[in-house]
Amino acid sequence: MRFVLDASITISWAMRDEDHPIADLAMSELGRGGSALVPGIWWYEVRNLLVVGERRHRISEPDSLQFLRELAHLPVQVDHQIESASVMELARKFSLTVYDAAYLALALRERAPLASLDKALQSAASAAGVATLA
Repeated sequence: MRFVLDASITISWAMRDEDHPIADLAMSELGRGGSALVPGIWWYEVRNLLVVGERRHRISEPDSLQFLRELAHLPVQVDHQIESASVMELARKFSLTVYDAAYLALALRERAPLASLDKALQSAASAAGVATLA
């Protein structure tokens, strides 16, 4: 299965103090030959969340670097297509951040389910007719 992967799922894989069934399901899908799509912002979000985790002593710098090496081997495709109009429209319609709207826009365009732990994004996906990984 191909799905849109957001940063909340990705970072939960890195943090030892987090355990989420949806994140486990997403990793399981990737392990069974599935693949994930992410908007370009994902690359920055994941790294920012790792640095913030380091500052909060939730993860060490060496563990962050190891996680990024492991992440590079997963079947995750970064989509760099800019969808300014649809992202802005979705952000306004569902009161999302532009960053979260980028994930929703990608899921809509690709007709792919969305994997997210963000409740507002899950709710917006449901309202927009996008399936979520669950």
